[in-house]
Amino acid sequence: MILIVAVGGAIAGLIVGYGFNLPAVQQLENVRPDVISYVFADDGRPFGQFAIERRILIGYKQIPLRFIQAIIATEDQNFFKHSGIDFYRLGRAALEDLFAWKKAQGASTLTQQLSKLRLTSSEKTFERKIKDMIFALQIEKQYSKEQILTFYCNQIYLGHGNYGVAAAADFYFSKTPDQLTLAECALLAALARSAVWYSPIRHPDRALARRNLVLQRMENEKYIDRALAVKTTKEPIVLNIRDNTNSIAPYFVELVRQNLEEHYNTNEIWRSGLQIYSTINYAMQAAATETLRKGLRAFDKQKGWRKPPLNILDSGNKLESYVHPDWSQNLRPGMVVNALVLDVGSYFADLKVGAHRARIGPREIAWTKRKSPTEILRKGDICAVEIQKVDPTQMKMEVSLDQIPEVQGALVAIDNATGEITAMVGGYDFGQSKFNRATQALRQTGSIFKPIVYASALEKGFKPDDIVLDVPVNFGGYAPENYDRKYEGPIPIRKALAESRNVPAIRIAAHVGIQNIIAMAHRFGITSEFQPYLPIALGANEVTLLEMCSAFSIFPNNGIRAKPYSLRRVEDYNGITLQYHLPKIGEVLSTEVACNMVSLLQGVVDFGTSTRARVLGRPLGGKTGTTNDSTDSWFIGFTPSLTVGVWVGYDAKKSLGPKVTGSSLALPIWIEYMQQILKGKPIEQFPECGMENTHALKTSTASTVPAITVGPSTHRLPANVSTPTTPAAPPR
Repeated sequence: MILIVAVGGAIAGLIVGYGFNLPAVQQLENVRPDVISYVFADDGRPFGQFAIERRILIGYKQIPLRFIQAIIATEDQNFFKHSGIDFYRLGRAALEDLFAWKKAQGASTLTQQLSKLRLTSSEKTFERKIKDMIFALQIEKQYSKEQILTFYCNQIYLGHGNYGVAAAADFYFSKTPDQLTLAECALLAALARSAVWYSPIRHPDRALARRNLVLQRMENEKYIDRALAVKTTKEPIVLNIRDNTNSIAPYFVELVRQNLEEHYNTNEIWRSGLQIYSTINYAMQAAATETLRKGLRAFDKQKGWRKPPLNILDSGNKLESYVHPDWSQNLRPGMVVNALVLDVGSYFADLKVGAHRARIGPREIAWTKRKSPTEILRKGDICAVEIQKVDPTQMKMEVSLDQIPEVQGALVAIDNATGEITAMVGGYDFGQSKFNRATQALRQTGSIFKPIVYASALEKGFKPDDIVLDVPVNFGGYAPENYDRKYEGPIPIRKALAESRNVPAIRIAAHVGIQNIIAMAHRFGITSEFQPYLPIALGANEVTLLEMCSAFSIFPNNGIRAKPYSLRRVEDYNGITLQYHLPKIGEVLSTEVACNMVSLLQGVVDFGTSTRARVLGRPLGGKTGTTNDSTDSWFIGFTPSLTVGVWVGYDAKKSLGPKVTGSSLALPIWIEYMQQILKGKPIEQFPECGMENTHALKTSTASTVPAITVGPSTHRLPANVSTPTTPAAPPR
């Protein structure tokens, strides 16, 4: 005992010696720690965030009592008795380490730990430890025990980028602090010793053992009785991981970040706790992500099974210790995640998904057209599976074999009247590729560009039921063909667009003038540069999906273009508005032309290339698009209030396959998405445009307006342009 006191006195002497010229501790309250900047949906629900340290600041009364008790019982039993340093505990620890010939460890109070977190560093030196002691004494003089606990509970690192009890409760359990159970509080307190070593995601066995030790310490300190401790010790660790990686809309969140960088610096975005209110509709965005990913996987599986891209045994890893990044998510039915193959037999393969086990057999691999897992899998393979069912008590899963698609896609939804982007998906997996195919990918449009051609014609005085010739034509060596290589002679413009016939579109473009069509495209908000050649009329130009969706939204919006935008307003941490967006609108078409275009595009759905969309049972307009060799599949459609576009293709411009069109690939994804977001919504009607614009298909070739017969005598390509005599025309 005397020796312990002597050692404690010696340490006190060192503290006095080091105590000069150290900064004051007021910075604990003067400097706010980093906090999360949140991105909110239009209903106020957070779905994205920017943070260096993921932290949610709370007050003392918001900290769960059980968490405080667990922390004190485990880390500093005399917290409410000492004045910053527990000299008796410190002396005992110093003696033990002295005889073990190690640096002093294991005697830091919560106040000393707070000093290490905010005022010094994690460097393991005697000098740093002594400075922490000095700061601890100053902190105890400056602040109450409740204030110190509040600082500490907001600062402590609890794993996976989470600082403080509130952020950890949200991440591990999707709860607010007041909702935490005793077992959950004990688990979070267990992480204070080492959030990496005791991670319940990566090391559930260690976490369970440490949590139960915390419960034992709480019993020893009389915070809980024996019966409650025993009962809680028997509870399994059940996590409900919050997807804090912007998983529902990562491409949109990245677009928001880029927009923010035009007005704020990096520290303001990532550290200051901005409140960012976006245009995203949460339900529409969730449906967009799910529908597009599902559609891409279904198409990819039609191409057949591919060998798993990784085998961990080949790269020197071990089955027992391997942890895949996917496993830190909240694993739930419907998710497609990566699994580790533990063993493969003739009839079954055993898999690991985080702490769960799963088994697949002939039924789960049937789509691969193989009968045995041994034909497609090896021990150590990383393969994709879709989770069907999760049993958290038995730590088992039911899964089906899947695969990550090579094909890519994008989906955009825009509010016609305001230009608000209500949903955006820029690819299958943001983690694999951050390239946003909705805003950055310039792709040939195919026949979805034709409405701009016909809008130009209507503006020049044409009517939807004027007649155009669908017969072979040659413009200086450029001889476009229809997709079906057939010709119908004189047909109404309405039918030409509905059936996406190429020759009539080229004739119209030649008559209107290609420069006028380019000017129209720019009025529609398309920023791409165009070469003034006739193939533009069939979509030979390259445009982004967002620009094309915005262009289509003009038709149901009575000729008014509302420029697309992603942010409504931005507030600082204290709720003061920093930025507010007002929609930017302008007239592009007359109401009459816009209304006639809606009528024409309704015809595409009613009796043209998109009739399968009639399953939605409501007024719709839209257009399919497919490019040469089926490298791009498009569909953009609209209701009176909403425009939605889908694009599918490979990043490298290669064919999607023979006979793959916008109607067969992009349109079904669009339909499934619309079914989800329109379910239960009232049916909207387009305004009437007049008797001459009825949707009934006119097959008669008679018309009061002469048929358009323009040909090579009125428009030729420049002589220096090399154009094949009969190029492959973009399919409809």
